[in-house]
Formats: sequence, C-alpha cells, structure tokens
Amino acid sequence: MNLYLLFKSLHLISVISWMAGLLYLPRIFVYHAEATHESQKDIFKTMERKLYNYIMMPAMLLSWLFGTLLIHYIGFSAFSELWMQIKLVAVSLLTYYHFTLGKYLNDFAMDNSPKSSKFFRIYNEIPTIILIVVIFVAIFKPI
Repeated sequence: MNLYLLFKSLHLISVISWMAGLLYLPRIFVYHAEATHESQKDIFKTMERKLYNYIMMPAMLLSWLFGTLLIHYIGFSAFSELWMQIKLVAVSLLTYYHFTLGKYLNDFAMDNSPKSSKFFRIYNEIPTIILIVVIFVAIFKPI
C-alpha cells in the first residue's frame, strides 16, 4: 500500500470534517444568539458542545497529524516552497479561528455572549476565504 496516498486520503477526510464544523458552528451561534426561549438555548448549547468536542476537535487534530505525516513523507524541504509557507500560515489561521469558536462556545455555555447574530453571520465567512486560499495554493503550488 502506498503510505503517501493513504495519508493524503486521511488528511482530506479530516480536513473536510473539520471544515464542515468550522462552517456549521458559527451558523448555530447565529441561531443561538437569536434564540429567545431557554429551552432553545439549551438545545443549542448541547449541539455546539457536541459538534466542537466530538467532531471539530478530533478532525482538527487528525488534519494536523496527517498533514505532518505527509510533510514527513515528502520531506521537510517542502517548507522552503512558497505554496507550503502560504498553506501553513492559512492553516494556522484556521486553527486560531477554531479556538476562537471554542471561546465563543464557552461564552454561550455561561449565557454570556457579547456578540450579535450579525457578527456570527460575518464571522462565518472567514473559513471559506481561507479554504479558497488553501485549495488554490495546494493545487497550483506557486513558486
């Protein structure tokens, strides 16, 4: 079995799962911020916590793991290439974004979210923009 293709497949599966969470959690935050009944808020808290802890966190860790294994497989000299540097910065930004979502999740859990639904609607666009950058640099590999 070709380990490179195995790691690449697992990396893509992990990234897709992670991105799904990064795109969906802020959308739940929009609905949570607009919720008026405690029963609705409790449902959103459960959804947010489970999405973040059981899907997003493992998917992020596996994305980094398989990405690191891919780099190890192709050689660490890949870091000297511009596309890899851009991708690493973009993935680091996604990771930072991921942890900011964790902070907002904790704020909602304590019924202390200072952000509006409009904020989360806009904030939800950030991972899409970063994803576009990552895909283009990974496909076209600018020098």
